[in-house]
Amino acid sequence: EELILHYLRNRAAATPCPVPIIADVDIYKFDPWDLPSQAVYGDCEWYFFSPRDRKYPNGIRPNRAAGSGYWKATGTDKPIHDAATGQGVGPIKFRNVSM
Repeated sequence: EELILHYLRNRAAATPCPVPIIADVDIYKFDPWDLPSQAVYGDCEWYFFSPRDRKYPNGIRPNRAAGSGYWKATGTDKPIHDAATGQGVGPIKFRNVSM
């Protein structure tokens, strides 16, 4: 909920985030084990704003090619609700990466 309401919405509205703890990183240019050094904050968990690339110019499939391989889609979209109102505020994709 906090990620969507305070960070992603601010990002979409081009307003500053409350605390600059989410780095802008094109994760597709890195291998998973290189990402911790790109993080602004965190020891065991990191968050990044990353552009999405398409595999084909007119297609909908994402390009998951990365440094020495590719990113495997894992996890699921999870609905996020406002704790105060119970209303849905949007889905978020969680990606698990094993190192």
